[in-house]
Amino acid sequence: MPWQLSPTPYRVWLSEIMLQQTQVATVIPYFERFIDNFPSIEALAKAPLDDVLHHWSGLGYYARARNLHKTAAIIVEKYEGSFPETLAELVDLPGIGRSTGGAIASLSMGQSVAILDGNVKRVLCRFFAIQGWSGSAAILKRLWVLSEQLTPKKSAGHYNQAMMDLGATVCTRSKPNCTQCPLMNDCLALKQDLVSILPTPKKRMNLPVKKRYWLVQKNGQEFLLKQRPPVGLWGGLWAFSEFSSYDELNVWCDAKGIDLAASDKMAEKRHTFSHYHLDYTPIVCMAPTRPSQIEDEHRTSWYQIDSRVKIGLPKPVSELISQLTNES
Repeated sequence: MPWQLSPTPYRVWLSEIMLQQTQVATVIPYFERFIDNFPSIEALAKAPLDDVLHHWSGLGYYARARNLHKTAAIIVEKYEGSFPETLAELVDLPGIGRSTGGAIASLSMGQSVAILDGNVKRVLCRFFAIQGWSGSAAILKRLWVLSEQLTPKKSAGHYNQAMMDLGATVCTRSKPNCTQCPLMNDCLALKQDLVSILPTPKKRMNLPVKKRYWLVQKNGQEFLLKQRPPVGLWGGLWAFSEFSSYDELNVWCDAKGIDLAASDKMAEKRHTFSHYHLDYTPIVCMAPTRPSQIEDEHRTSWYQIDSRVKIGLPKPVSELISQLTNES
């Protein structure tokens, strides 16, 4: 992996944050582009948040990118550009939890600190035949105890990397390659024929559905976007004006003198988050002239897909802009 070639604290930290909730194959090109644009912690701290979010666009879970930017600034200002070397100080930084802090300390600083990412959880759950959802407090506590007991005093970084690689390449979520596993002779899940059901999945729940209408104001190759609040879903990213109902959209357009009758109502689309489905209907409205002044100017702007200005766009917004640009 590119982050393993030179495991500095900065590269390990960045890779660990990117790999949360995201597959390795997806992360690799993002990591390489990110390092090219922000080669050091100082470069990341100095960069505008919009630029950081732009290079994160498509990875999802954007709070990770906002926390990266915050943490970079703290490390530069408080620690003079060097990562703190104690686990307590590491986990005190925005977005760095116990496992990520352990990875930084062990992989880049040579410390004997345990980790417990998704891959390690899976290996431990199968090796010890631990049943029960690994996100529950009781199971999580048990896994941390095992991880700390097994982490060696010397070469902990090699051990932790091996455990993560074992989970990522051999003890995979589906179709694990048990015959090639170096732990097969002592794996309790294999002995008890439990491999296919471990780790115990979280109880699946039907995701609620939220319906929204997006007002897509278009002027040639430009689109009117509004920056979302800095916290919350898609925090700090740029998106279209959103309405919870068509009536709400209609009232707003009437007040602004926008003729919805002349707009193009596109087919409903779905974007799924971890906790709900977003069903959104784009309403494309052609703006005959570009306004010289924009209300709430600091949070609203006209954007071109080939603009040199770097801003963060949610994936469905970026895809919709590309689609409409190619069609025009």
